[in-house]
Amino acid sequence: MLLDIALFLAVAVLFVPLFRRLGLGAVLGYLAAGAVIGPSGLGLVGQVEEVLHFSEFGVVLLMFLIGLELQPSRLWTLRRMVFGLGGAQVLLSGMLLAVAALWIGAPSLQVAVAIGFGLAMSSTALVLQLLAERKELSTRHGRAAFSILLFQDIAVIPMLAVIPLLAPEADDGSHGQGWMETLKTLGVFAIVIWGGRYAVRPALRMVAAAETPELLTAAALLIVIATALAMDAVGLSMSLGAFLAGVLLSESEYRHQLQADIEPFKGMLLGLFFIAVGMSADVGQLASQPLNVLGLVVLLLAIKAIVLFGLGRYIGLPASSARALASALPQGGEFAFVLFSAATVAGLIDSQLTAQLVLVVTLSMIATPALYALQTRWRDRPDPSRPYDQIDAADNSVIIAGFGPFGQIVARILGIKQVPFTVLDKDSEQVDFVRRFGNKIFYGDAGRLELLRAAHADQARLFVLTIPDIEASLRVASVVREHFPKLPIYAVALNRQHAMLLMDMGAKLIIRRSFYSSLEMSREILTTLGETADEAARVVEMFSKHDEATLRRQHAVKHDEQLVIQTAQEAARELEQLFEQDRPR
Repeated sequence: MLLDIALFLAVAVLFVPLFRRLGLGAVLGYLAAGAVIGPSGLGLVGQVEEVLHFSEFGVVLLMFLIGLELQPSRLWTLRRMVFGLGGAQVLLSGMLLAVAALWIGAPSLQVAVAIGFGLAMSSTALVLQLLAERKELSTRHGRAAFSILLFQDIAVIPMLAVIPLLAPEADDGSHGQGWMETLKTLGVFAIVIWGGRYAVRPALRMVAAAETPELLTAAALLIVIATALAMDAVGLSMSLGAFLAGVLLSESEYRHQLQADIEPFKGMLLGLFFIAVGMSADVGQLASQPLNVLGLVVLLLAIKAIVLFGLGRYIGLPASSARALASALPQGGEFAFVLFSAATVAGLIDSQLTAQLVLVVTLSMIATPALYALQTRWRDRPDPSRPYDQIDAADNSVIIAGFGPFGQIVARILGIKQVPFTVLDKDSEQVDFVRRFGNKIFYGDAGRLELLRAAHADQARLFVLTIPDIEASLRVASVVREHFPKLPIYAVALNRQHAMLLMDMGAKLIIRRSFYSSLEMSREILTTLGETADEAARVVEMFSKHDEATLRRQHAVKHDEQLVIQTAQEAARELEQLFEQDRPR
């Protein structure tokens, strides 16, 4: 067991950083690591089912944390997106996939329905992790994806209850037990709801009173495990039970503590889950029937992507957001494993077909991160079907490249003072959206020399560079510096390294994102803690000046990592000495 754990940790440490460096994401790294060490790869681990079953607890913990974040009041607010968009996705995808299953050769309508709605489920763990690591959960397509996934998680409950009813009548009359199973399921739900409302909170209060932190962690894990086992006992998804427990505790005073206690376990077990999914890929079956298996994977991805794109556009998402939604959710998911397993136990689907479906779902999960990465790169390119705007603004003192939140504030202040300016942005949908508010903005790539000349960069007094992407920002700065050397560049840097590179480009003023806002918050914190307003402002100003001086010193030695580290350490000691000398005796 320890050898297996060491192996899992080793491949995670090896593959995940590599795949993230390649821009493919951590999830694909875990999946690839599992495929390499699994039975179809190097064969270093053989007990795939046991590992997968254990690692599914990571999905259980994920669903519990999602439930903690989703108060019933918020769920009610999201009801249209969750039940409208999510319900439409499951219904349309399930029906189309069922028709496709019948067309391919499913033995009966009942089997086709079970296959269709099983494949309609997407991977909550994969998609949320994929969007979170790209910081896209709060985007329009991120919120739509979350709503669909939440409905799918809820929809698993009736699906699992219906599967025994779809199964053929057994000789011993066991088919009639389907209603008994449904009643048992409802009874367990009632117990979980009652316990979450009336029993768990007093128990947590008693544990917290003991003032032993590890006991609260144990209690948090016990809540999740007990709820999951209760659901598993009646043949339901453990993840849904954990989600329900999380929702019931989402408005309790222990929500944040429970979240902090569960988070580390969730992260590690989710990684193990993706490794196990990669291990479960039956490369032998893929090798023996490559066209058949890959054809099914493409068919699955295509049908769900078309449905998702169409629904995205129907609810008003821009084309780029609809494409992002379609490329994030077209795969099968971990709940498909649960549904197909339940269908096999019920005698609805034979084991050979189940193995093929599991392989198709696994390959679709493996393909999704790469497809999403390609879609992201394609989405970030200028729209080839739309020519750049013709700029007719001859009187402009300032050119603003990039019209995100930072650039918008600069433009609003300039507008108040009636300072003429020209805004350039290569996101066509952002340009169209901003123009609705009457803002003067042109579609174009600020790194193109002919566009800068059209914007009269040779006559401008300032060039404001607010593009958040480091590579694009440096490319624009390089073009401006080379062809308009007298035009001062006021740039926004993502971090210290970006700031140093902009300094190399000769930028006159560099503002680091969040730097001054963090200083302002620090000033408010010091005031709240008892410092006078003048003293807090003086401390923050002293720190700001010292940090700016340190940045210039580090820029001088930025090619020597050891000297950069040494400079940072020396600066920290200097800062301590400054404040020590300044302290009243």
